[in-house]
Amino acid sequence: AEPGYHRLDTAGGVVTLAIAPPRCIAPPPGHSWGPAVQIPALRGTRPAPYGDLGTLAEAARAFADAGADTLAISPTHALFPADATRFSPYAPSSRLFLNVALADPAMEALPGFPRDVGGALIDWEAAVPQHLAVLRTAFAALGAETRMQLSQWTEEQGETLRRHATFDALHLHFRGQAAGWREWPADYHDPDGDAVRRFAEGNRGEISFHMFAQWLSRQNLSAAQRAAKDGGMALGLIADVAVGVDPGGSDAWSLRNTMLSGLSIGAPPDPLGPDGQNWGITGFSPQGLTSSGFAPWIAMLRAALADAGGVRIDHGFGLSRLWVVPEGGRPSDGAYLTYPFDDMLRVLALESHRANAIVVAEDLGTMPWGFGQAIADRDILGMRVMWFERNGEGGYTRPEDYGPASVAMTGTHDTPTVAGWWKGRDMDWNRKLARGGPTDENARADERRLFWATVGDGEPQPAVDDAAPVVDAAVRTVARAASHLAIVPLEDLLALEEQPNLPGIIDEHPNWRRRLPGKLGDLLTEPEVEGRIATLNRERP
Repeated sequence: AEPGYHRLDTAGGVVTLAIAPPRCIAPPPGHSWGPAVQIPALRGTRPAPYGDLGTLAEAARAFADAGADTLAISPTHALFPADATRFSPYAPSSRLFLNVALADPAMEALPGFPRDVGGALIDWEAAVPQHLAVLRTAFAALGAETRMQLSQWTEEQGETLRRHATFDALHLHFRGQAAGWREWPADYHDPDGDAVRRFAEGNRGEISFHMFAQWLSRQNLSAAQRAAKDGGMALGLIADVAVGVDPGGSDAWSLRNTMLSGLSIGAPPDPLGPDGQNWGITGFSPQGLTSSGFAPWIAMLRAALADAGGVRIDHGFGLSRLWVVPEGGRPSDGAYLTYPFDDMLRVLALESHRANAIVVAEDLGTMPWGFGQAIADRDILGMRVMWFERNGEGGYTRPEDYGPASVAMTGTHDTPTVAGWWKGRDMDWNRKLARGGPTDENARADERRLFWATVGDGEPQPAVDDAAPVVDAAVRTVARAASHLAIVPLEDLLALEEQPNLPGIIDEHPNWRRRLPGKLGDLLTEPEVEGRIATLNRERP
C-alpha cells in the first residue's frame, strides 16, 4: 500500500492505518554544510535586545549567500510568556507551539519597541515583558484582512491551539507561579473543567491575543524557511526537538493522559556524573503513546517539521529508553523506562516523507544495544562530535573515517568552543564553579598535542594563546569528513571562546544569554571568518 495514513473500515469500527516507508528521507547527494545558531544570540540589522525570527530570516539569507545548504537552529518551542526567568529552550511549556518571545512584529516605529542595549548578555526579565507589550500593540492595530487570515488559521488549528492559548492566559492571570498549573487552584487543573470554561468565556480577547502571537510566530518561522530555500539552500532550517517539557507547562496540563506523571527525566550515575542527573522535565508515557495511536508524537513532529528541511531529535536514545526519577527522589533512585522504539521509528519515517525532511538523532552518551544499527537502517543521521570521537590509541578519530550516515560537528551548544578549549576557558569555569570536569593543565597540554596531531596537517603546533589557527584547522578537518552533513556552531566559525550553555549549571553561568559580538552580516565579512567559510565550500562542494 501507498505510505501514509489510511482509513480502514472494519466490523469493529474505523481504524487509522499507518503505512510507513522503510526509511526516512535521505540527505541531499554530495556533502553539505551549515552553521548551528542560537537564535537569541543573533544580532541583525534592526536594533533589538535579542535575536528573533526576523533576525533568523536575515541569517538564513546571509548563510545561503555564503554557500551553506542548511541552518541548524536552537529549539523554538513555546516557553512561558508569564515567566521570563524560564528561558532555556530545552525546558519548554509546549513542543506543539512556538516561543512567542521570538515573534517579529516588524513594527520598529511603535513606542516602547525594545531597543538593543548593546550588552553582551540578554536581560530576559526586562526584554520579554517589553516584547509582549509590543505584540499587544500590534494585535490591537490589525486590519480587517489580517484579522480574517488570523481567524481562518485559528479555526484550522482547532482545539489544541485554543487550549494552549488558554493556558498562557491562565498563567498570566495567576501571575506566572513557578510551578505552573500545579500551583493554580485545583478547579483549574482540568482543562475541560467548568472553571477553565468560565475563564475562557470571560477572557476571549486575551485568549485571542495569545492565538495571534502563535500565528505571528508561525508566519515568521515560515518566512525564515522561505528565505533559506529561496537563497538556494538544499535543506534550509533543521529544527530541534527537546527531549521533554516542563511538568508545569501547557503540554503537561493539556495532554495529561499521554504524559508521565510523578516522574522526571534524567540520566543514571556514570563516571562523568557519579550522582546522576535530574533534568526536571517530563515527557510522553509509553502507554499513553500506544493507547492514543501515537497522536502526540505525530503532532509534535509535524509542529517541528512544518517549516524545516530537517529535524534533530534531542537525546535520541529516548526513542528507545529514558532514565526516569521518582518525584522527590535522587537520580540514583531512577530506572530505565522502555519505549515502543520500532513503532516510533516507523512514524518518524512516515512524517519525514510527508515533510520531505531529513532526520538527525543526538546519539551521544551510553547507547542502548542495537540503537545505532536501527537508526542507520532508517537513514537517520547520527552525530559525530569531534571531541567524543576517539581511536584505540587514545587519540582523536580522523573525520575522514566517520561513517557517511552522520553529521560531523566541531562541537555543540553544550561543549567548549574550539577556541575556548584550546585556551582553557572551560577549565577556568570548572575551577571557578568547583564543578566536575577538566582542570589539570598538564593533562590539557597532552590533549592539545593529540588534537593537533589530528587536525594540524603537519604544521607546527600554535601557542596556547593563539587559537585562530586551531579553529581554522578544526573547521578544515570537519569539512573533510565522510559525513553527509557538516555542522559548525556559529561560535566556532567566529572563533569565540565562550559556549552558549554549561550543562548542570543554572545561575552561575550565563546559559542561553550570550549575544554575538556584532551584527552577523559584519562578522561574516571578517577575513578569518570568510576564510573558514571558503574552506567549507572548497572541501564540501
